Amino acid sequence: MNKEIHIIGSGFSALAASCYLSKEGYKVTVLEKNDTLGGRARQYKKDGFTFDLGPSWYWMPDVFERFFADFGKKPSDYYTLDKLNPGYEVYFGENSSLKISENLNDIYEMFEKEEKGSAKHLKTFLDSAKSNYETAILDLVYKPGISPLELVTTTTIARVTQFFSTIRKQVRKNIKSNKLIQILEFPVLFLGAKPSNTPAFYNFMNYADFGLGTWHPRGGMYKVIEGMVTLATSLGVHFEVNANVEKINTDANNNVSSLIVNGKTIETNLVLSGADYHHTETLLDENLRQYSEKYWSKKIFAPSSLLFYVGFDKKIKNASHHTLFFDTDFDLHAEEIYDNPKWPTNPLFYANFTSMTDVTSAPEGKEAGFFLIPLAPGIEDTEELREQYFHKIIDRFEKLTNQKVKENVLFKSSFCVKDFKEEYNSYKGNAYGMANTLLQTAFLRPNIKSSKVNNLYFTGQLTVPGPGVPPALISGKIASELIKKSK
Repeated sequence: MNKEIHIIGSGFSALAASCYLSKEGYKVTVLEKNDTLGGRARQYKKDGFTFDLGPSWYWMPDVFERFFADFGKKPSDYYTLDKLNPGYEVYFGENSSLKISENLNDIYEMFEKEEKGSAKHLKTFLDSAKSNYETAILDLVYKPGISPLELVTTTTIARVTQFFSTIRKQVRKNIKSNKLIQILEFPVLFLGAKPSNTPAFYNFMNYADFGLGTWHPRGGMYKVIEGMVTLATSLGVHFEVNANVEKINTDANNNVSSLIVNGKTIETNLVLSGADYHHTETLLDENLRQYSEKYWSKKIFAPSSLLFYVGFDKKIKNASHHTLFFDTDFDLHAEEIYDNPKWPTNPLFYANFTSMTDVTSAPEGKEAGFFLIPLAPGIEDTEELREQYFHKIIDRFEKLTNQKVKENVLFKSSFCVKDFKEEYNSYKGNAYGMANTLLQTAFLRPNIKSSKVNNLYFTGQLTVPGPGVPPALISGKIASELIKKSK
């Protein structure tokens, strides 16, 4: 039997799968359309500044540890982690911010100071979150999403009501402070949906936040990609960049037969796509696509983003490595992403200054700034709109942090809906994949194994388990195990 496989894309899920499959004896070739590896987790360098283009949060360190341990390795074999303190800071208005400590007791004290009696409720909430985390991470998220019975275990049966309630209801049951509510509802945004649409079971993200902490790989998130590429190469994986897959060909029996890459035909009988799921299916003849355009149009997608990479000629004050700006109407912004797609009236935004804790990010005395505004996928994207929104958030940033920074901008570069489409073939230019709502969880997500094309598989944020870097690593493992079992 010819154990050869071609993997489309080189993001976290594709890299993870390449390692597992190579370990199992497959001859693995990774085809990346762009000129650098990493998918959305690429890097941008300019004038001594270094920016992660995509993911910037390192949460759930145990998932990374488990991945490397599967190969007898540790993350520290490839990169150095620093635990951030504070993990992040949240601004609610002028002279009004809260810092999330690395220490859980400090977080309890902060809650109690903000709202008397809230520490007791937080402890109860986090006990549930920790239990759910152990259930999810040690068991559920490693299921392939083939059958609803995967979700039926003694532990999930005991938690069944949590799948039919929401994070919003659970958080607001005992906590009244709007600031504390927003802090507790924030982590589920990584799952790509509103707290009002996210099952209460997903409070395990709060344990990932408060219980496990926020970390930073020294040198940026791209160090994780470099570590995975080093591991994959040592296992025998072959990488090709500037390799754009234009067509997936099949034979009369609907078996994968070849790929057209940059106009050339490459014979193959086994393909795993870590590229955008919708885009990958457009590479097939229409009758071999599992999901129609109508299907995709009805799904709830995680937001897109307007991103700015900014070099400042001075150090920034009154902000943290990760800083969230929740000084405007959270619900209105969510409505303008999910319910009434449009450019937000007054957006929440996020700023990241890695150079505050990582001297490799910027020249001495300068600051590397990464700004993100969540947007509805598929909306109009023009340079004029990007510029307008940059000034909106920078004006607020100056006011809230009580400093002038506009005149200190050395350069800025942006990335938005059009770029997500062009660079990653992303459906509607989404940034994070398909949201994890109740009706888009586990077996209700697009299949890892094609039901119409033999030997075609998928991995990444549009299939199981869902959006985020740790789930992407898990998705790569699930896909590789399914491929191995099918032989």
